[in-house]
Amino acid sequence: MSLVPFDDRDGQIWMNGEFIPWRETKVHLLTHSLHYGSAVFEGERAYGGTIFHSRKHSERLENSARILDYGLPFTVDEIEDAKAEVIARSGLGDAYVRAIAWRGAEKMGLSAQDNTIHLAIAAWAWGDYFEDKMAGIRLTMADWKRPSPETAPHDAKAAGLYMICTMSKHAAERAGYNDALMLDYRGQIAEATGANIFFRRDGALHTPTPDCFLNGLTRQTVISLAKARQIEVVERAIMPDELATFEECFITGSAAEITPVREIAGHTYKPAHMTATLMEDYSNLTRGKIPLPA
Repeated sequence: MSLVPFDDRDGQIWMNGEFIPWRETKVHLLTHSLHYGSAVFEGERAYGGTIFHSRKHSERLENSARILDYGLPFTVDEIEDAKAEVIARSGLGDAYVRAIAWRGAEKMGLSAQDNTIHLAIAAWAWGDYFEDKMAGIRLTMADWKRPSPETAPHDAKAAGLYMICTMSKHAAERAGYNDALMLDYRGQIAEATGANIFFRRDGALHTPTPDCFLNGLTRQTVISLAKARQIEVVERAIMPDELATFEECFITGSAAEITPVREIAGHTYKPAHMTATLMEDYSNLTRGKIPLPA
């Protein structure tokens, strides 16, 4: 992962309909979303110059903004055109793409119904989210839990919802782990800090029902790939005391793609045939070598 600061790079960022030199894309200190966490964003990957599930990401960005009570200043088609041009200008075949929308600085305080909505799109080279991914990552248990859907808009990919994820990941890294497994408000297994999770047992895949956390696009894709291979996928409530009963485990996300897990809080797993097969299928799919399963 690059150590070059993100505010000091060459290139251009698309912002509010125009391309601006990377170092000049600034927002004011009193930007409302900076103080109140109402920015919405998407993390996407381009493979060979084509953004995987690009339109689905743009549609989810629009929906996230709607859930947080504002509309985007650009249509989905306009966002799609902008993202394509960002990738073209970047000169990158494989890239990570970040689209983000936020409330501006016209008013402070909780109410910001008349604040300008801004939208920006950037792209940069970003390899595997976890180093030495094939070795499998180690997770500890997070202290923070995913909240009830009655207390947080879990269907929105909103900046404020990631506060407890950052806190949990920092604590995990300080303890020598790569990431943390979060439970939900009921004590059920939810997800990692920024990725959904799957387990294998007796030839079937088990994954938590996404009723209080984001139903990731990569998660949905992996389920389709598994079903295309006649692998049973069971979406259900999974309790922590089941961790010792599973044989394989992996996490999924646009950044993480499919990343094997070798340990969760002392429970060990061995990445094997099912994980490797789905990783290969996902790679082939994102690079256009196989079609998206029906």
